[in-house]
Amino acid sequence: MTALTLSTAAAPGLRADAIVIGVAKGAKGPVVAPGAEAVDKAYDGRLAGVLETLGASGGEGEVTKLPAPSGFKAPLVLAVGLGAVPEKDAEYGTEVLRKAAGVAARALAGSKKAAFALPLGDAADAGAIGEGALLGAYSFDAYKDNGKDPKAKNGKAPLAEVALLGGKPRDKAYKAAVERAVAVSEELNRARDLVNTPPNDLNPESFAAIAQAAAKEHGIKVQVLDEKALVKGGYGGILGVGAGSAAGPRLVKLSYTSSKAKKHLALVGKGITYDSGGISLKPAGHNETMKCDMSGAASVFAAVVAAARLGLEVNVTGWLALAENMPSGSATRPGDVLRMYSGKTVEVLNTDAEGRLVLADALWAASEEKPDAIVDVATLTGAMVLALGNRTFGIMGNDDAFRAALCEAAEEVGEPAWPMPLPEHLRKGMDSPTADIANMGERMGGGLVAGLFLREFVGEGITWAHLDIAGPAFNEGGPFGYTPKGGTGTAVRTLVRLAELTAAGDLG
Repeated sequence: MTALTLSTAAAPGLRADAIVIGVAKGAKGPVVAPGAEAVDKAYDGRLAGVLETLGASGGEGEVTKLPAPSGFKAPLVLAVGLGAVPEKDAEYGTEVLRKAAGVAARALAGSKKAAFALPLGDAADAGAIGEGALLGAYSFDAYKDNGKDPKAKNGKAPLAEVALLGGKPRDKAYKAAVERAVAVSEELNRARDLVNTPPNDLNPESFAAIAQAAAKEHGIKVQVLDEKALVKGGYGGILGVGAGSAAGPRLVKLSYTSSKAKKHLALVGKGITYDSGGISLKPAGHNETMKCDMSGAASVFAAVVAAARLGLEVNVTGWLALAENMPSGSATRPGDVLRMYSGKTVEVLNTDAEGRLVLADALWAASEEKPDAIVDVATLTGAMVLALGNRTFGIMGNDDAFRAALCEAAEEVGEPAWPMPLPEHLRKGMDSPTADIANMGERMGGGLVAGLFLREFVGEGITWAHLDIAGPAFNEGGPFGYTPKGGTGTAVRTLVRLAELTAAGDLG
């Protein structure tokens, strides 16, 4: 993991491989952003002109490298685009800084140390820049042979150290912001590692073992229900989905408790470690990335550990519903009826609508503890991707105010989200002549139908929200901002922010 420090050093005298500055897009050309005054002075105030000559415009995500001026101990200046210059008296937003830091960190792979001289107005800016740098420096190379350094990124090790210039090492707010950035980023990157791990190495049992090890390290209570315990408990949804696999399912409960907590938050994650579709086999071209179908469970796991590391004054319980969905002679068939943990029966019309089945059991288990709120996270439907694209997740729920608060929390941390409805007329499509409910309904509005199905398994009177992260959970395109190719760890920061707001009493 890249190291993160606050530094009061002046840019010219700091020993580093590069100085990172910001450049914005002005009406008449690039504008050097605050934080780079010492660098601009060394260029006799003509840095903007030099950057323009080199083709820089200040556009978001743009990277321009140039030799450091005479007298600097760092040999390189890296200018990263911030986008449009803020309106008069406005400052650069934290997400702008987070993205810019991520771009710079990725561009400096192979470097030992970089000094970030980006606009730093307060502790929140320091936290955003630190978080962006740590997330942008991420790489997953556990299965690559890169010669002497197995952790190398395309032959280059990730940026080893980031120094935030203009930081205040002795200021409590700055120190707390950096500590938070490190804890959240490390856990989010842990979630990315899990999503990127191939399914032959990550199955329900090994995922549960990883959760147990982390729980022991961070003082979190953990309980793992194996197949025998699931059968005894009557978890028909999880067992039904995992019935076709040689790797048995698991339900993992992670409990972080605070002696000062006044609220209890339950998080439920879909953990399908590989989704073939089961008997309703996915068509060719749809299987290759299905190792990512446990992204919800990875995000919940990471969020609980982050809450523990931050010592948040709220009780957080994470439920990881883990199974592998495979076709075999023992697999659940379309037409089978499962008796869920809640006692309801479900007619399985499509075995590729499996995520809602494991979540249903975990939601009911979470409801038994009567938490103040439940949030489930899942790569649940392709319909949500069609509706919102690859970078935005949908939020549904049984409480409009809670749904709105979650959307605001997501926006605050830089995770695009959008509120989605649960139209009552779509519920009728899941009526079954054989069971209490079917796992499929109308095709149009399929993401909303899935949300309505999950609502059936939330305890009465409990505030609940559902995050469908099918779009942004796995990035099949090129990296952007602080987001890498592959597993993204989306929703981790939203869940952590939700826990912080709950602890502060800001959600009622």
